[in-house]
Amino acid sequence: MSTPLEQWVEQSARITQPSEIVWCDGSDAENDHFLGGLLHDGIITELNPTTYPHSYLNRRNPNDVARTESVTFICTRNQDDAGPTNNWMSPEEGKAKVRPILEGSMKGRSMFVAPYILGPENSPYSRLGVEITDSRYVVASMRIMSRMGKAALDRIGNTDNFVPGLHALAGVNPERRFVMHFPEEKLIWSVGSGYGGNALLGKKCFALRIASWMARDEGWMAEHMLILGLEDPSGKVTYMAAAFPSACGKTNLAMMVSTLENQGYRVWTVGDDIAWMHIAKDGTL
Repeated sequence: MSTPLEQWVEQSARITQPSEIVWCDGSDAENDHFLGGLLHDGIITELNPTTYPHSYLNRRNPNDVARTESVTFICTRNQDDAGPTNNWMSPEEGKAKVRPILEGSMKGRSMFVAPYILGPENSPYSRLGVEITDSRYVVASMRIMSRMGKAALDRIGNTDNFVPGLHALAGVNPERRFVMHFPEEKLIWSVGSGYGGNALLGKKCFALRIASWMARDEGWMAEHMLILGLEDPSGKVTYMAAAFPSACGKTNLAMMVSTLENQGYRVWTVGDDIAWMHIAKDGTL
């Protein structure tokens, strides 16, 4: 009998009709293969290996260079559950809009199945997800943004303890672009965009939007915040969380470099965009 993950992959393949299904293992060899193909096809360009080692430039369609909040929806039965600052659509309407775009969207293309872990591999606070996509760029990026591959697949095993996300480029057409979240099913559908915030479903889609729903139910917080680690010369470590809107400097602050490190003051990035915060047994955050 197939596992819940295998059943979902089969269901997604019936909708999108790919020419093949590729299960990603996250290995160096696999990543080299994807990067080689992206370079060959001109999707990425290698930067100067001396000044920018292991770095690549990805140019994309000018109509696909930012998150598209206007077509990003939270699809819940009760509109109030979507929150006051989100776009709402009923689950039935959301699926009715996107399902026809997904149908046959991967004909002649490969479907990649990328299981991933958000958080340290063995942490009780980590969560599991799987992204199905027809973009090699997305797979290569998810390997950077999460712990993607065999370790995640092993943790999922025969369970349904994962957040499924289905992504299809679908011609990168802004008229057929939607990012749909179904929190009650812990499901994500994204079509028509290859841009990171719309296509890397482990980031804003899961780690913030779906996770905030999970956090409300489970008694923790998933917030649009940075976390910075600070250590003074005595060895005392302090963590700072800070909430700024988009484009106001979260990443700049989170990636601060200490000019006093030779005097024992260290600073490091814990996270630059999304923070998962739990209350410890001793009452600390």
